[in-house]
Amino acid sequence: MNIPLIDLKAQYNSLAEELNKVTLEVLSSANYIMGTNVIEFEKEFAEFIGVKHAISVGNGTDALIIALKAMGIGEGDEVITSPFTFFATAESISAVGATPVFVDVTADTFNIDVTKIEEKITSKTKAIMPIHIFGQSADMDEINEIAKKHNLLVIEDACQAIGGKYKGRNVGSLGDVSCFSFFPTKNLGCAGDGGMIVTDNDDLAIIIRALRTHGSGENGQKAYNLINGIKEEVAKVEGANDTVYNPLKYYNYLIGFNSRLDAIQAAILRVKLREIKNWNSKRRDIVNIYNEELQNESLVTPICKECNEHVYHMYILQSENREEVLEKLKSAGVATGVYYPVPLHLQKAYKNSGYKVGDMPVSEYLSHRTFAIPVYPELTKEQVKYIVESIK
Repeated sequence: MNIPLIDLKAQYNSLAEELNKVTLEVLSSANYIMGTNVIEFEKEFAEFIGVKHAISVGNGTDALIIALKAMGIGEGDEVITSPFTFFATAESISAVGATPVFVDVTADTFNIDVTKIEEKITSKTKAIMPIHIFGQSADMDEINEIAKKHNLLVIEDACQAIGGKYKGRNVGSLGDVSCFSFFPTKNLGCAGDGGMIVTDNDDLAIIIRALRTHGSGENGQKAYNLINGIKEEVAKVEGANDTVYNPLKYYNYLIGFNSRLDAIQAAILRVKLREIKNWNSKRRDIVNIYNEELQNESLVTPICKECNEHVYHMYILQSENREEVLEKLKSAGVATGVYYPVPLHLQKAYKNSGYKVGDMPVSEYLSHRTFAIPVYPELTKEQVKYIVESIK
């Protein structure tokens, strides 16, 4: 039996008729940029998370960069984050000219260690960017308390945690602004790249909307006026077609980006958003089997804190003999993945940042032990059983 780490074809087949239908509807409409599907998906996503504003962008990395820039974070500033995650988190901080300051993680949840945050705060610190790694929320009450004490912003990197909860509240509704990715392998994935920024801050939402489209048009002028304390009526064009011609896009007020969610991706995501609760529930059902069957093996299974509702973007095991385990699972036809083999503070891109081996001992320890096994919701009972037997 051959079982992939993630099976995107299985997910497509489960929704093929509806996905094909909405894709063809967008193609035949000839309205490919912005438009109805994007507007409606943003509304539906905001309602799902429980926030006032959801602004779609081209991908999860753009979401982080635009959120940081909209909050005024840039050259000379510092942002505290975790080194045990995908590179985009730190990369986005560097991309706006700020400096990522790494704080080690806890060995049980892999999330940022809140007891070590305050010692890293300096006069240059402007924000904390926690990552809800692998689908489990960081300790947001403690993070928000520290942020309030030191007058810092909180940016949730929720790219792996769509649908997760912390003390009954939705991940993405816990900070000043939150960012999501719709990369195809995510719990909620599109057929390409896509991202979302969510916030309850009305002014910040206007600036984000302006930045995603070259700082132009109605939102560009509104953002410019907000930033510069100008009060005036802003021109508006009703019914403009962003695919063909919108006269306002030739008036630019801020230096922004070209980062929009395609209409086809929005249509696909609208279909999949209706399935996400069920898909996440199926992931947890599979995890319950794994946790039960593997508890007596020479592996460390992941924990879920009682205050959290984990969505298991990845199911992460730990082994002292990782390479041997991975090789045997490969020979059995069970695909695996290593997340993450090099902590961010030791990446070559940050070799001049002053970090060295030993600075983040927990992240470094985990980087040599952790690996993922399949946990996607389309796994059959037979496949789950085979995976467990192969590991044993």
